[in-house]
Amino acid sequence: MEVALVHDWLNQLGGAEAVLETLVQLYPRAPIYTSIYWRDEMPPRYLDWDIRPTWLNHAPGIYQHHQPYLALYPAAWSSLNLSQYDVVLSNKSGFCHGVHAQNSRRAALHICYCLAPTRYVWAFDEYANSEGFNAATRLAMRPLIAALKRWDYAAAQKVDHFIAISREIQQRIKRFYHRDADVIHPPVDITRYQPQTDVGDYYLIVSRLIPYKRIDLAIEAFNELGLPLVIAGSGRDQARLAKLARPNVRLLGRVPDADLPDLLARCRALIFPGHEDFGITPVEAQAAGRPVIAFGAGGALDTVLDGETGVFFAEPTVEALIDAVQRFNRSRFDPRVARANAETFRTEVFTEKLTRFIQEKYAARKA
Repeated sequence: MEVALVHDWLNQLGGAEAVLETLVQLYPRAPIYTSIYWRDEMPPRYLDWDIRPTWLNHAPGIYQHHQPYLALYPAAWSSLNLSQYDVVLSNKSGFCHGVHAQNSRRAALHICYCLAPTRYVWAFDEYANSEGFNAATRLAMRPLIAALKRWDYAAAQKVDHFIAISREIQQRIKRFYHRDADVIHPPVDITRYQPQTDVGDYYLIVSRLIPYKRIDLAIEAFNELGLPLVIAGSGRDQARLAKLARPNVRLLGRVPDADLPDLLARCRALIFPGHEDFGITPVEAQAAGRPVIAFGAGGALDTVLDGETGVFFAEPTVEALIDAVQRFNRSRFDPRVARANAETFRTEVFTEKLTRFIQEKYAARKA
């Protein structure tokens, strides 16, 4: 079975790239088609991969600022025809599901592992707010966004099967694309995390510091609570958040990856205040035996067991988060239950489920 992997872009590291790395381990001979590839900034091990960028890779300044080229991504992906493969597996949050997987003579089986329907198309107002677009920019972009929606929807109709990373994304695929999807949670490497008996007296956030993560909500809540909150991470919102924080809130900046397991294992609880499509950090915290206080929406509904491995708050407000922390402090949580829940998101579970799904769909196509 000849497989081609398709990935939106390779100019930064994030959750999508963690999934891609697992897919490469699963299909080491598969070429990787991507819109752009910034060789100098991606990990050196990627140099061993067969990465094939589109013509968009030659656009000036696109590695650092790929958003201005938004209108060209559909054309770049539409120029690729991968019908020579048996299976095309797209790892999508942008437009890469728009590759052609068939021609007049043959058709590849196209399976889309959907990290999210294209956010800046289907949630444009939210995206514009986070990027600080003014009214004139928003108005000017409306016709483009409308055209991109039409293209994105049409491309989704040509995919043979969708897989969603969470129930939240499953619902969005249905709402925006009118397509059904199975759920296979993304892989989480929990081997580096172990519960510790010596737990500290601080609450913890591990996150990029950008507006939609709602770190400001947590800071305001802990300012009122007066409890110690440690924030590990950096981002463009860091200066604003530092001004907001009282002395009981410490911003560590970027923390070395090697230090995170111990930091997680010794916190009282992880605070997860944003609305995420999935969210790997809550799984990592539970792997370290620690409970999670999370906004009860999005991927947290899949990863945290309310009352067993954590506590939800129902509204994204300071008052709701304060109430959740107070409820947490009156409760007891077993680290073994948290660890057992994290085990269900192991990389091996992901690879087993995905391999079985692809084999079953490919066998049905051949039958």
